[in-house]
Amino acid sequence: MPTPTKGPRLGGGPAHERLLLANLATQLFEHRRITTTEAKAKRVRPLAERLITFAKRGDLASRRRVLAVVRDKTVVHELFTEIAPPMAERHGGYTRITKIGPRKGDNAPMAVIELVMEPLTAKQETVREAEAATKRAAKKPAKKAAEKPAAEKAPKAAAKAPAKKAAAKAKAEEPAPAPVEEGPYGVDSRAPLPDGDAPEGFYVKGNKDSMKYHTPASPWYDKTVAEVYFRTAEAAEAAGYVEAGKAKDEA
Repeated sequence: MPTPTKGPRLGGGPAHERLLLANLATQLFEHRRITTTEAKAKRVRPLAERLITFAKRGDLASRRRVLAVVRDKTVVHELFTEIAPPMAERHGGYTRITKIGPRKGDNAPMAVIELVMEPLTAKQETVREAEAATKRAAKKPAKKAAEKPAAEKAPKAAAKAPAKKAAAKAKAEEPAPAPVEEGPYGVDSRAPLPDGDAPEGFYVKGNKDSMKYHTPASPWYDKTVAEVYFRTAEAAEAAGYVEAGKAKDEA
C-alpha cells in the first residue's frame, strides 16, 4: 500500500482517510468549531476551505461538488446560505487553528479548528483594495494624449492648477496602501514556507517539472511535493498549469 510522502495517513487506507476528512468537514460546518488532534485539524483545513470556495460561487455545479464530499443536505444548505455569504469579502483564510493542551490518556496534541466568521478589519480591507487597484492598473491600457499647441494648453493648465494642487494635497494626506506580496506566478501564488507547509489560504499545489496542479480533493495531493502554491485552481491555470489527471488539450 503506498504511503504519503509527508506525514502518516489518517485511517487504514485512502478511502478511509477521505471518509474521515469528509466527516470532520461536515462536523465543522455544522458546529462552526470542533476539537480534534493537530494532525487532523491541519489535514481537514484545506478541504474545508476549498468547499467554502465552492459555496461562495453558489451555482448548481458547485453545490454538486460539495455534495460529493458532504452528504448531509442540511449541512450543505447551511454552508451555502449561512456560512458562505459572510465570507464573500474574504479571499482565503476561512478557518483558524488554535492549539490547546494535550489529551489525557495518550498525551496527543489537541487543537480547535473553527470558522472565521467575523468581518474583515480595516487593515485587511486596505490590503484587498490595494490588490484590486494593482489588477486594474495592469489591465488598463496606456492612453496616449494628443499633442496640442502651447497657446491652447496654457489657459487650460492655468485653470487646472488650483485643482491639481488640491488633489495633490488630498492624496498626500491619504494613508499609504499596504504592500501587496507578489508570488512567483502573480499575486495569487506563493512559494512554500521554510518548513514546506502551505501559506495560509494557498492550498493548491503546483509541480514545475510536470506543470500539473493538485487540489486538496485530488487523490495525489498528499503525495505531491509542492514547489509553488496557488490560492485557487483558476490562478494555477492562468499560470500555465494543468489539473492533474487531465491532458493539456482537455484543460
